[in-house]
Amino acid sequence: MPGQVAIIINPIAGGGTRSAADAHARLALAIADGLSVPVEVFVTERVGHARDLASAAVGRGAELVMAWGGDGTINEVASALIGRDAALGIVPAGSGNGLARELGIDPRPERAIADALHAAPRPIDVGDVEGRYFVNTAGVGFDAHVASRFAAARRRGFLGYANITARALASYVPLSYRITIDGATDHVRAVLVTLANSAQFGNGALIAPGARVDDGELDLVVIEERSRFRTICGLPRLFNGTIRRAAGCRITRLTDVTIEADAPLTFHVDGEPVNGGSVLRARVHPRALRVAAA
Repeated sequence: MPGQVAIIINPIAGGGTRSAADAHARLALAIADGLSVPVEVFVTERVGHARDLASAAVGRGAELVMAWGGDGTINEVASALIGRDAALGIVPAGSGNGLARELGIDPRPERAIADALHAAPRPIDVGDVEGRYFVNTAGVGFDAHVASRFAAARRRGFLGYANITARALASYVPLSYRITIDGATDHVRAVLVTLANSAQFGNGALIAPGARVDDGELDLVVIEERSRFRTICGLPRLFNGTIRRAAGCRITRLTDVTIEADAPLTFHVDGEPVNGGSVLRARVHPRALRVAAA
């Protein structure tokens, strides 16, 4: 069991509120107290705050830093722990909870906290796009477009995300990309270009069936746009593990890739949108993060 623990709560994750965050903080303190573990609890106040809080906690000697929130909160905390001895813990509370689902983390906060406190941390891989880390998925195309709209939306939670996704399906215009792997360049017009460290998008959607967080590789998922109708008809395959059989889908395992377009690209890292240039390089960092998950 870790000697010192920090728990970082995002009050708006999954459509939450400040009062709910206060209740979460009391629950976390009660659980830790019952296990006789010294714990500090923090509530984030802005974008990037979780990263700062995690880095400061490690500087004070925290051996386990828990992210209570969605994939964006997990990304911030994880980014501060990469290459360090402190382990990441997760209390899933987001709209999709992709990495938490992949790691089999209990959705009940009391169980997630207790399990993390008792778990032996294990290493997982981390990806990066232009120096921005991700632990679950990253990409350009449709999912980055939706992530950008969701980040600016007032309505949070799964229903807000689903509403934005449904509207974007009717209006999104795919781009043409040049994708280079091991010196070979492929030209594609794709609706989706996703880099997956884990199999999960979130909410049970499997974007890269067979991907593993500790295999030293990323799975590149490219879905070419044959027609919008065929793209929409292929969506159910995300939920039954057969996306590889969708029209225009290719999945490639790699350690390094360059993605180019004729205009600056918006990409996302774990659902957080980033404005990039017309050339993006992505790579994997094997076993760069320790995670406490039962």
